[in-house]
Amino acid sequence: MSIFFSPGRPKRALRAAAGGKSLLLSILLCLGFSYPLLAAQRKPTAARLSAAQIVKKHVSARGGLQAWRAVQTLSLSGKMEAGAGDSVSRSVRVARGPGAATQKMRREIAAGAHKGEAEKQVQLPFTLARQRPNKSRLEIEFAGKTAVQVYDGTNGWKLRPFLNRNDVEPFTPQEAKTEGENADMDGPLIDYAAKGTKVVLEGVEPVEGRDAYKLKLTTRTGIVKHIWIDAHSFLDVKVEGVPRRMDGKMRSVWVYQRDFRSVQGVMIPFVLETVVDGYPQTHKIVFEKVAVNPNLDAAAFAKPKA
Repeated sequence: MSIFFSPGRPKRALRAAAGGKSLLLSILLCLGFSYPLLAAQRKPTAARLSAAQIVKKHVSARGGLQAWRAVQTLSLSGKMEAGAGDSVSRSVRVARGPGAATQKMRREIAAGAHKGEAEKQVQLPFTLARQRPNKSRLEIEFAGKTAVQVYDGTNGWKLRPFLNRNDVEPFTPQEAKTEGENADMDGPLIDYAAKGTKVVLEGVEPVEGRDAYKLKLTTRTGIVKHIWIDAHSFLDVKVEGVPRRMDGKMRSVWVYQRDFRSVQGVMIPFVLETVVDGYPQTHKIVFEKVAVNPNLDAAAFAKPKA
């Protein structure tokens, strides 16, 4: 799922404006839905296939190996949900207010996070550019300012003016590690053998009312994750995210991928619903425009200027 976002960085930044926890942290996290009762009452109807056969059909459904190998750059833009309106409005005032007023507002936001706030999600415009092998640039508009994070394949930087931090900061070691693990443009199953990934079929489970093959992936570095492949379309409709510590507990994370569309021969999900186990509110990323192999300025992947 790596044409999308790596969890952690811009989200942590915005939550820092909301009392040290990023508003955007929840954006790229996903709430997991489980259907234990449904699973117990129905029998899998998916065809009996091996893991290799499932992956082969999946790659074909996504556009084919050669089509993905031909993709050198990607440009995606749209809107992402950033939490309830009241919470975000107070975060905007934090971004614009200096000094003691800012500290007071941060305390208000932290307190408000535990109260019933407006349910309507605020949407933030964003643009994401990717270039092989592992370069990316993400820009998010917030409070009249633009947050930027850049990864050149080895090093990363972030600019967070909405926190009144106008200096370019390097990625933390953990941020750089996470980005490196998720920088693959075409996803973990495309050309998986060449990447040194091992895939095992763990069974069939329902995902949003449809049978899906549950695959266990183990990368060459030992990282384990699960992906669910729809038994009829063979598209990757659910992806396991990185567990997150919230409210003192480690929470399971999933991403639900929907509205797949063909863009120059490759299938891309235009809706990502991100959810965290135990949290009722979900967050969505909606792509409004996707371009395959656009001309991108090499300077876009260099260290940004303050």
